[in-house]
Amino acid sequence: INVMDFVEAAKLRGEGSMWIIFREILPNALSPLVSELGLRFIYAVLFLSTLSFLGLGVQPPSADWGGMVKENKDGIVFGIAAALIPAAAIAMLAISVNLVADWVLN
Repeated sequence: INVMDFVEAAKLRGEGSMWIIFREILPNALSPLVSELGLRFIYAVLFLSTLSFLGLGVQPPSADWGGMVKENKDGIVFGIAAALIPAAAIAMLAISVNLVADWVLN
C-alpha cells in the first residue's frame, strides 16, 4: 500500500505520515477490510454450526444452532419443522451479515 500512486502523491505534496494514514490509506483499505470481516464472521458461524451438527463442536448441555438441527433432524421426515427454525436462523444470519457488509461498502 505504501508504494501506491495516491500515497506517493501525498508524499510529494508534503503531507505528514498521520495524514497519509488516515486520509489516504485507511479510506482505500476500509472496503476490503469490511467485506473480509463479514465473510470471516459468517465462515466462523457456519464452521461452528457444522461441527456441532456433526457432533464435534459444542456439546449438548450448551445450546447451538447446529446441535439444535441435529437433535431435530429426524422429525423432518414426520412433518415436524423444529429443525428448520435453527437452520433458517443460520441462513438469515448469513444473509443479514452479507447485506450489512454490502450496505457499508456502498
